[in-house]
Amino acid sequence: MNRTLSTLTLLFWAAFGGFVHASDAAGKSARSPNVVFIISDDQAWNDYGFMGHPHIATPALDRLAAQSLTFDRGYTPVPLCRPSLASIATGLYPHQHGVTGNDPALPEATVNAMAARGEAKYARYYETIINHFARQPNLVRDLVSRGYVALQTGKWWEGDPIKTAGFTHSMTQGTARSSRHGDAGLAIGREGLEPIYNFIEQAGDHPFFIWYAPMLPHAPHTPPDELLQKYLKVAPSEPVARYWACVEWFDRTCGELLGYLNRNGRRENTIIVYTADNGWLQDPEQANQFAPRSKRSPYEGGIRTPILISWPDHVKPRRDKAHLASTVDLWPTLAALLKIPAPIGLPGLNLTDARAVARRTAVFGEQYAHDVANVDEPTRSLEHRWVIDGWWKLIVPDPRTQPGEAAELYNLRDDPWEQNNLDGKEAGRVRKLSHRLDEAWNPTP
Repeated sequence: MNRTLSTLTLLFWAAFGGFVHASDAAGKSARSPNVVFIISDDQAWNDYGFMGHPHIATPALDRLAAQSLTFDRGYTPVPLCRPSLASIATGLYPHQHGVTGNDPALPEATVNAMAARGEAKYARYYETIINHFARQPNLVRDLVSRGYVALQTGKWWEGDPIKTAGFTHSMTQGTARSSRHGDAGLAIGREGLEPIYNFIEQAGDHPFFIWYAPMLPHAPHTPPDELLQKYLKVAPSEPVARYWACVEWFDRTCGELLGYLNRNGRRENTIIVYTADNGWLQDPEQANQFAPRSKRSPYEGGIRTPILISWPDHVKPRRDKAHLASTVDLWPTLAALLKIPAPIGLPGLNLTDARAVARRTAVFGEQYAHDVANVDEPTRSLEHRWVIDGWWKLIVPDPRTQPGEAAELYNLRDDPWEQNNLDGKEAGRVRKLSHRLDEAWNPTP
């Protein structure tokens, strides 16, 4: 067992004194189902066996999909790690929760924002983004208020997960100098799952929530050699083979986690939610680099992801290949399954309500620059908005940051990879979808 993981496990148990046993609410909550969020990092929507990839093996997620309410047409409202994870936690769009980019743009253009985190004179730029997130209600704090214990592992951008989100336990420490996107939490998955297992064992009768967001298949694409050798035989290039191998590596960790829950008799009373934070199309020539029209873009390669919801004997397994789902739906869906209220005004819906899903025709999203140009006005970094209505998709550039760029319209039923822009042939449809997009959110000029 890796010494770092073992030490971290002991540290967070010592720091927080195990679990707090108090209140009648905690006793009631002992009968509540456990909740596990599995979030892959930088994975294309079709890079799964169950989604039809001809080479990548994902047996654990294939089995989970067969046991789940599975939406093939799921979407993240934003194609970048940090704002996407903030949307999952808050159930809000980035223009609502205020986390729109991964890093702040600093006053001195020559200063690298990734390297300057520990410098006091720049502290407010980092803290302002975290505070945008921390002031919003989120599903973690809500569950903890109802007697859950909650563990954060993997990717986490918003400082100390205990202070900013309400987790009771975390691997990420969230210190100014060490934590850009997870510090010690990033060991999970790549170096085993023992902190999760120890957390579950200590939970006793308390219902638990686990945030499993490993840095997989995210670069660096450094898979086990036996997986790399497997994919070198079928991939078009070594960079692609490395990425494909990391996808299977991630799937193995999912299988280990789900197998643990099964062996310990906890799977039957555990809600599993799976999605990816955003897409990734591997550049065939450059290792650890994404190709155009994937991450950080409003195209399907950047925003589409399957969404899975599984709870044995409570959520009937079903494959939905037509209706639309979004990660902003996850909190309302979880609240409905737990029979607890969700905050008023969340834009998402309960994905287990088939009638509500059928009535919905559109989902929305937005895409920003990697760095937040103005942390006090985070939507100033907007580059594109998009709407999908049925099978029609409109991408609208922001005139402030993308001057001269034209809107794009695609028929996803016939053109899932957006090769044929129909903007010039469907002017009426463009006007209609533009109006619908502005009704959802019309940025102030």
